[in-house]
Amino acid sequence: MRIAGHRTSLALEREFWDALEKIARARSQSLPQLIASIDDTRAKGAPDASLASAVRVFVLQNRV
Repeated sequence: MRIAGHRTSLALEREFWDALEKIARARSQSLPQLIASIDDTRAKGAPDASLASAVRVFVLQNRV
């Protein structure tokens, strides 16, 4: 997957991928766009946190 111009991989449980896809659809965003915005927020607030952890927290806070 490409996020903000660089390739990255992201290991998440199927339930988190499903939830991310629902959230992205609800926001009319692509999955890479949504993950890039999560990554951007993570980089500003907690740059040492892992992207996978940031995504899991995001999903828990934004369930559709």
